[in-house]
Amino acid sequence: MRTDTIFYQLFQTFPNLLFELIEQPPDLAQHYEFSSREIKELARRFDGVFLPPEAIFEQPIYFVEVQFQKKTDFYWRLFTEIFAYLGQYQPENDWLAVAIFAQRSLDPEVPRQYRGLILSQQVKLVYLDELKETAESSLGLGIVQLVLGDEQVAIQKTNQLMERVRQEQGKDVAWSRKVIDLIESILVYKFSELSHQEIEAMFNLSDLKQTRVYQEAKKEGKLEGKLEGKLEGKLEGKLEGKLESVPGLLAIGLSIEQVAKALDLDIEAVRQAAQRPS
Repeated sequence: MRTDTIFYQLFQTFPNLLFELIEQPPDLAQHYEFSSREIKELARRFDGVFLPPEAIFEQPIYFVEVQFQKKTDFYWRLFTEIFAYLGQYQPENDWLAVAIFAQRSLDPEVPRQYRGLILSQQVKLVYLDELKETAESSLGLGIVQLVLGDEQVAIQKTNQLMERVRQEQGKDVAWSRKVIDLIESILVYKFSELSHQEIEAMFNLSDLKQTRVYQEAKKEGKLEGKLEGKLEGKLEGKLEGKLESVPGLLAIGLSIEQVAKALDLDIEAVRQAAQRPS
């Protein structure tokens, strides 16, 4: 399962989930924006960043990384990305790292070179398989349990989640559509041998999708998608124009670093543009 994508959608839909996982008041989420941020030095994006509003410096930045596979260099990469981000953006806020593992056995342990971050409690560790779900648990935490469970658990959990969605569906049409689509995406991964239509029938998703609330949200989503598509097209055109100017700037003697700075591009993007066939 593409857990990075699933959890990115989860945090977008349930920003309070992060604070629930680290045993902080879920209401803190209303003071944060969840986003991804580009790290130019590494030519990649940091996919899980909870940012407080501008000029609110007493609230920390949360860097979130979800891991469902064993990776011995997990912490080396995580801290490299965090410090590259801090060097690039130079925020005045303090920061915390939240490492979320599917289970404790996947945690390679923080290298001793970074032990000070553990001692200062600047790193929060979460093991999803050890979470205790109660009747008061949020819908977001219930979806986490759906991700973790086997097929049998998924069947029972999905029916419970869908009942909660039905109860809350009228509160926010766009939110309801996101939740239904997110649950369906997880089920597609879980039951890979079934088609979308079979999954819809198995969990009565088609009934939910035919409700007026879902259909209205779907129409709104299509309109937003069209507007976003037009904007992305303009941005892509602007980027392509910058890339086309790279060979000419290099030809007059500018270095790759100078070109990247002048055009506000990643160094790697400039290198690739320079290697394009003319």
